[in-house]
Amino acid sequence: MDEIDQKIIEKVEKIAKKKKTEFPESYIHDLASAFIRRELTEKELEKLVVKVKNAYDRAKVEAGEAVGTVAAQSVGEPGTQMTMRTFHYAGVAELNVTLGLPRLIEIVDARKKISTPTMAIYFEEDKKDDEIFVKKIANYIGKSTVNDILKDFYINYADMKIEAVLDEKKIEDKILDFDDIISNIEKAFKRVNINDKVLSFEPAKPNIRELRLLADKVRDLQVSGVKNIGKVIIRKEDEWIIHTEGSNLGAVLKIDGINKVKTTTNDIYEIETVLGVEAARNAIINEALRTLDEQGLTVDVRHIMLVADMMTADGTVRSIGRHGISGEKSSVLARAAFEETGKHLLRASIRGEVDKLTGIIENIIIGQPIPLGTGSVGVVMKPNKRKGGR
Repeated sequence: MDEIDQKIIEKVEKIAKKKKTEFPESYIHDLASAFIRRELTEKELEKLVVKVKNAYDRAKVEAGEAVGTVAAQSVGEPGTQMTMRTFHYAGVAELNVTLGLPRLIEIVDARKKISTPTMAIYFEEDKKDDEIFVKKIANYIGKSTVNDILKDFYINYADMKIEAVLDEKKIEDKILDFDDIISNIEKAFKRVNINDKVLSFEPAKPNIRELRLLADKVRDLQVSGVKNIGKVIIRKEDEWIIHTEGSNLGAVLKIDGINKVKTTTNDIYEIETVLGVEAARNAIINEALRTLDEQGLTVDVRHIMLVADMMTADGTVRSIGRHGISGEKSSVLARAAFEETGKHLLRASIRGEVDKLTGIIENIIIGQPIPLGTGSVGVVMKPNKRKGGR
């Protein structure tokens, strides 16, 4: 911010203070920006601050409002309108990714193994338009097997051996290192004879079944790539981006030239492991919003933020369900109302648990007013003592 902008910001803050309101910093900047852009007078700025204050106060949650119930309803209701199909990933026909209701369930269940993990890998400013560098990284990250670099492959039943001829051009196109390939093959197979680009393999037992199993093993041997990542797709948008099938955020972020800020994965558990719980919270919000947005559904971000806050409040990502938040409620009746009723009531009676009836569900069950809205206020009356002892 330059000096003039800072003065205007101070002016807005002064007016806000005068009107007895505290705006978030972003609002102050927006008001200062509007003041400059619209060329407002100080009187007009004062009117604008008052109008924003009124709108801001109206947008605040009332004391005693059932924010949890409203958030659950707001996220749950659009879920009923979601299709249960798997769509292709944003214009990349070769990559499948789970969307719609199954994806939303994956997010709130905090699944450790998601069905279609994928990454979007971005590059630093000086590398993002360098096609050769991007292809090199893509080949380093993506899974390559012996089958991808073969020229010829023979199963010799007479001599009980397998002969594989490596294709130099394919190795060059994939920008792979020949010595690394040979090293990986030698590590994987003890009975191998290497003569330049011709590899000869022998099974442990000289029979046809062992020979065929060995042939499949040779073809499927991975010679390059990052663990847990399979196919990679290179796309040119405003810049070069690599989309992957599979995810390994920790390993990818260590590669030179990768933009560590923009590179993302849809695996929330992996984000928590590599970047921490705050990043996981943001990922829950972004993934849920994107899933809903792709279905053409709009949910206020504050409802999703409340769900994300509940899931990450204790420093780890917990699911919303009987193994997570709902199963950890202090109220016996609330736990019993959710799932496994008999089990919860039996355990509670064995332990001698006491239900304090502080929540909504348990009060509804026993027919009391719930502690929300008018029910959250207790009225106490002190009778006046009249003279004469009456």
